[in-house]
Amino acid sequence: MTDHPLDNLDRRILHLLQLDARGASDTDIAAETDVTGTTVHNRIEKLEDEGIIVGYNPEINYEQAGYPMRVLFICSTDLSDRSEMAESALEVRGVVNVREMLSGEENLHVEVVAETTSEVKQSTEQLDGLGLRIVSSNILAEERIQPWNHFHQDIIGEPDTLSETAPDEE
Repeated sequence: MTDHPLDNLDRRILHLLQLDARGASDTDIAAETDVTGTTVHNRIEKLEDEGIIVGYNPEINYEQAGYPMRVLFICSTDLSDRSEMAESALEVRGVVNVREMLSGEENLHVEVVAETTSEVKQSTEQLDGLGLRIVSSNILAEERIQPWNHFHQDIIGEPDTLSETAPDEE
């Protein structure tokens, strides 16, 4: 986290980028926030530089792309090894997502996509080879994702400080 909190403009920009990062230009976001495109551009650069925005990733329909198998492996590892195991799991063929749980026995969730069950088996063997204990596995049917719009309740209602900008941003 940065030394200074996000203001309402930052929160609004983050929300609008979550809605459509690819299609939202600085000008489009500026129109939604009552600031200039330059201000939006500067704010986005600042959010990237501070590590708040860490990337722009497409949402992929793996089944449409020819990978109908999506499996969620619930794994267990020693908490002291969790981060290292998460990094290693990313190297396994087919792994698209690894989530570290804060605590508990089932502390690593690994999502694998594959074309066939034999490819899922290969991924299972590789995860096991890393030393992960696979507690359970589930075939994923559907996933629904939505932008988190609760950065601050003020951005939902009337803008009260959205147009506040630092003098050097214009």
